Amino acid sequence: MDTLDVARWQFGITTVYHFIFVPLTIGLAPLVAIMQTAWVRTGNERWLRLTKFFGKLLLINFAIGVATGIVQEFQFGMAWSEYSRFVGDVFGAPLAMEALAAFFVESTFLGLWIFGWDKLPKKVHLACIWAVAIATNLSAYFILAANSWMQHPVGATFNAERGRAEMTDIGAVLSNNTLLAAFPHTISAAFLTAGTFVAGIAAWWMVRLVRAGQADKARDVYRPAVVLGVIVMVISGVGVALSGDQQAKLMFEQQPTKMAAAEALCQTTSSVPFSILAIGPLGTGDDCDQVTHLLEIPGALSFLATGDFSATLQGTDQLQQSYEEKFGYTDANGDPISYIPNLAVTYWGFRLMIGFALGSAALAVVAFWVTRKGRVSGNVWVGRLGIAAIATPFLASSFGWIFTEMGRQPWVVAPNPNPGGVDGVWLLTARGVSTVTSTGTILTSLIAFTLLYGVLAVFWYRLMHRYAIQGVADSEHDPSPDNPDNDPGTAHERPLSFAY
Repeated sequence: MDTLDVARWQFGITTVYHFIFVPLTIGLAPLVAIMQTAWVRTGNERWLRLTKFFGKLLLINFAIGVATGIVQEFQFGMAWSEYSRFVGDVFGAPLAMEALAAFFVESTFLGLWIFGWDKLPKKVHLACIWAVAIATNLSAYFILAANSWMQHPVGATFNAERGRAEMTDIGAVLSNNTLLAAFPHTISAAFLTAGTFVAGIAAWWMVRLVRAGQADKARDVYRPAVVLGVIVMVISGVGVALSGDQQAKLMFEQQPTKMAAAEALCQTTSSVPFSILAIGPLGTGDDCDQVTHLLEIPGALSFLATGDFSATLQGTDQLQQSYEEKFGYTDANGDPISYIPNLAVTYWGFRLMIGFALGSAALAVVAFWVTRKGRVSGNVWVGRLGIAAIATPFLASSFGWIFTEMGRQPWVVAPNPNPGGVDGVWLLTARGVSTVTSTGTILTSLIAFTLLYGVLAVFWYRLMHRYAIQGVADSEHDPSPDNPDNDPGTAHERPLSFAY
């Protein structure tokens, strides 16, 4: 393995690992805010208990997400220094906005929320968690702005003298149509993840209590959480489908090689079906003609791409030829360039993304049925489905991210094919890796990060498992100064304390 291979493995491992925690944080923060809002408005203690319970799990997930995300920033300047030199003038702006305008707000108000239960009035304290929820989603917007620019560069020009891209219009970067399609899809997937998480844990507890003869507690505390999770899953599931359709149509326009590879479509064809299964040597684009498609849905891919079941789509062979004519046949070392991404990763990544999302759909249907008209269930299979379904949106999100990033290859900054698109602002992945960092250095850090992340994964799982199986507290005291039973005169004398 050369430096490029090791650097790609390192960034891929650290990115996918970090992204495991991102959707839950993005989606769970607003759900915790909703629970606390229900408590403030109704005064029902159940919502305070649920807020504390799921808030604790949110904090654990948030902490490890921050720790694992920092590593990526260093890789931009080390293993991928040539990439940073080329795109830094553009890429750095949304990342700086994310840190200054979103993450600082998020972390500041999260601290106020953690330590301010007995210091701040209820509504002020509630506003803190809503600030966290909004800032978390704003943070996602800026990160996606940077990534969407890599997928479809806008608002920049190529400075030939300096050999780099330079920003000309920050507004174009922040209103990129790729971003406007990716953001609702990512946020919908995050809410689907959080809704499944809440409903899955609550369903498991509901079943456990009913089987233990505590149906009243299951109905009073956990059934409302299941219902909330189901509502969120249904709404976000529709959002995922609609935004995914919009994003797919945009991908066919902007990155035709990605979507052709996702179907292993070799030759330009009309009324292209969507295959559920393919067999054959799914590897590079050279093997495409040997792939056999099975279980096809007639015309579905054409419709997914254009909204027309009879539309004609370009195949990988024709796309490779057109890209060679426009961007060259060989790289800087004289080796031939394949402009078609790995077929196996794109083909199965696309289908696994869709397939794992069905786990949330299954839980939503079952949970809705067993909790209808005030019912609770003691069926052990409902509890098992709740636990099993929790993992599925995490996996769906991860495979979706892998598909998005691997499908862009061999580009780290894909060219803008639209008429009037920015000229010369594109970069092959092979040219983005550092020219001075050795393979051994990157390999050493890769091994160290992998071991460290393995340890963090153990701690994350043990903490999440430990507090999840403790369940919602039997009772919670309103600690706010608004509570007449509390002495507001002693609030300033009490030290700040961690709420959990």
